[in-house]
Amino acid sequence: MMGHRYLLDNNVLSRLSEEERSRSFIRENCRVPSEVLYEARFFQDAGSLVALEYRTTGRVLQRLQEVMERVAVDDVRLVNLYSGKGNADPMLVACALDAVSEENEGLFGDDWAIISNDDAVCAMAGLFGIPVLTSGDLDVLLGDGDDGGGGGDATRLV
Repeated sequence: MMGHRYLLDNNVLSRLSEEERSRSFIRENCRVPSEVLYEARFFQDAGSLVALEYRTTGRVLQRLQEVMERVAVDDVRLVNLYSGKGNADPMLVACALDAVSEENEGLFGDDWAIISNDDAVCAMAGLFGIPVLTSGDLDVLLGDGDDGGGGGDATRLV
């Protein structure tokens, strides 16, 4: 594998300041699923996050079907449509599955992980073998570089 890439959940984005969300590490290594972007639409810098979009494609929707097949009918931890919670969570896992699958098609692909503080996302990702980091791990990756480009060691976290 060549590098490390990350899919960000809204619960992680919301903990970052605008300045942190604009750092080169985020721009170069992170992507945000379309559904998470929708959740983040009220951030003042929402327009700049569009450049990080991991688009919903037919392949992603096929992966979403795989994710939803693993959710028990009475399980409302990952998604609870009745209360409007977790609508992007299954898409986050589906995007990760799509990204890993696409990278595995090539000779030198990137490793992908999800960064989320949501226990249900972490559990579902684990069922598919997708690594998950927390916002605390992201803080380490962002490091204390002058431009915030990331001083942490991504390889030890994934």
